[in-house]
Amino acid sequence: MSPNVEMIVRLTCFLSVLIAMAAWELFAPRRALKVAKTSRWFSNLALIVINTIAARIVLPITAVAAALFAESREWGVLYLIDWPLWVEIFLAVLVFDLAIYLQHVMFHAVPLFWRLHKVHHADLDFDVTTGLRFHTLEILLSALIKLAVVVVLGPPAIAVVVFEVLLNATSMFNHSNVSLPVWLDRIVRCVVVTPDMHRVHHSVIRRETNSNFGFNLPWWDFLLGTYRDQPELGHDKMDIGLNEYRDQSQVEQLPGMLLLPFHKTPDSTAIGRDDAPQADSDS
Repeated sequence: MSPNVEMIVRLTCFLSVLIAMAAWELFAPRRALKVAKTSRWFSNLALIVINTIAARIVLPITAVAAALFAESREWGVLYLIDWPLWVEIFLAVLVFDLAIYLQHVMFHAVPLFWRLHKVHHADLDFDVTTGLRFHTLEILLSALIKLAVVVVLGPPAIAVVVFEVLLNATSMFNHSNVSLPVWLDRIVRCVVVTPDMHRVHHSVIRRETNSNFGFNLPWWDFLLGTYRDQPELGHDKMDIGLNEYRDQSQVEQLPGMLLLPFHKTPDSTAIGRDDAPQADSDS
């Protein structure tokens, strides 16, 4: 697959899902938003533009290009056995998704990584743009991890494209402020992470923040003991974000978002810290 085709496929899927979820949020919102949508969307979407440009400048090779390179050298675990293409694609998507899950847990557990990742969690509202809001340094680090997985696994290039499209689409879906009937949510979350499932992960209550790490497949949370069914206070009353960061000028404006990892704060990690006795429910 050529770089131009890859770009067109990914951009088309990205815009289609973004527009679809934004429309769904408009006509069937799950929660009332607390922050002006215009300013939040401008900052979150501007961060995406910065991240895309930075990745193109800093990283000379994409995950798809790395897969093509590994294929030309016959590198990777998948080259040890001659499996049908569809099996390799399925296995590659599973391995990539597990890697993203483990990376997510690591970003909560390692102080330096949490400094970067808390930009994502500091969003005071939860909607489709939250699923795209990550600090530039986190995006670059995540890309390096993905490249390492590609070299070790040796997946077909088409598998990388499929996973990238799925991850981007499901991230926007499960961060969206959309309403699903309870019975339908129960069914869907057996296959893919739903907004109600992932919203728990954005609770200010730390033990809820450290649950539901999956972005795409929910199975790793089920199997590895990090699944939490519902937020303690319910979806309508739960507070979104981080207790340490409630100033809109700091967490909802682009300069503050970019500088957030460099602030000296007591929250060295998300994992391993107890919740404040009452602050979580009163913030």
